[in-house]
Amino acid sequence: MNADMDMELRTTMEFVKDMGMGINLGNTFDCSGDWIAKTVRAQETAWGSPVITKEMIKCCADVGFGVMRLPVSWTVLMDGDGNIDKNFMDRIDEVVGRILDSGMCCILNSHHDGWAEKFTGDYDGTMKLYTGMWKQIAGRFNKYGENLMLESMNEVGFDTVWNRYGSTDGKQKAFDMFGKINQKFVDVIRGSCGNNEKRHLLIASYWTAIECACDDVFVLPDDPAGRLAVSIHYYGPPTLCLISEDVEWGRARTDWGSQADYDELNMLFDMMKEKFIDRGTAVIVGEYGCFGDNKTRETREKWTLDVGTAAHERQMCPILWDTPGGEFNRNKCCFEFPGFIERLVAIGNS
Repeated sequence: MNADMDMELRTTMEFVKDMGMGINLGNTFDCSGDWIAKTVRAQETAWGSPVITKEMIKCCADVGFGVMRLPVSWTVLMDGDGNIDKNFMDRIDEVVGRILDSGMCCILNSHHDGWAEKFTGDYDGTMKLYTGMWKQIAGRFNKYGENLMLESMNEVGFDTVWNRYGSTDGKQKAFDMFGKINQKFVDVIRGSCGNNEKRHLLIASYWTAIECACDDVFVLPDDPAGRLAVSIHYYGPPTLCLISEDVEWGRARTDWGSQADYDELNMLFDMMKEKFIDRGTAVIVGEYGCFGDNKTRETREKWTLDVGTAAHERQMCPILWDTPGGEFNRNKCCFEFPGFIERLVAIGNS
């Protein structure tokens, strides 16, 4: 268990700045699907990950990453009364402790828990479920010090209420619902015991989209401790980062680095800086990455370094989305391209 249990007096801006560069432990404890056996081991390994070891986590810390985001799908191993499986809770606690013992910060979230469908289908019942879940998590992890951060949810939006690519019909209703969920998260954590009264909290923006985060209708929850950061994700342009072949909504790109590319990146990140950083609210880019087998390694590395630099220069902490088969080879416990990782983590030290 992490020996440092104290809550320091750093502001959330200072806390996030000290993180440097980060990495996700993705497609591991966030696995979901009806085909997965309801066991801890099955969920941890269903999407291709080996069982996570102390050595894997230490390797990420040793190369210089300052924070590891730990995505978790809690409702997958939950009984009909909303109780999280004890063995699963124990396992997550073990991994959180190892992350903190490595010297990295840890961001623990709710991932792939289907909140969009659950809330629009049964708001009151789902709010009870959501509240009970976070009460259990808050009670279990209140022992840890400042270097554990909790995150309200992941990539949630209510498309059946408001189509963000269409009209404004339902927009206010969708953001109001979203805001109530974030407020409940803050209220539950602050109302729990131990170190949670002052813990840094990460608040998801609507769909974790920059445009939605910067929309005036997005409102941060009230927090008596004043220790909140905003979460966004960045996979832009999506025709480069997310697809390998043409789809209905776009033609797959293979190149990066035009003036138009940099103009768009700088415009979006400047929006976040002006909306939040310049007003004293910290920002974490909880996920970013460029994927697909239609682009060269050089392109992927250039995009990742450019985005990481753009975020860090604006005092935002970028956390690389990494999964089995990605940058970190979990079976060999090493990074596939150590020179690239060295350049990446160096950005956070500049």
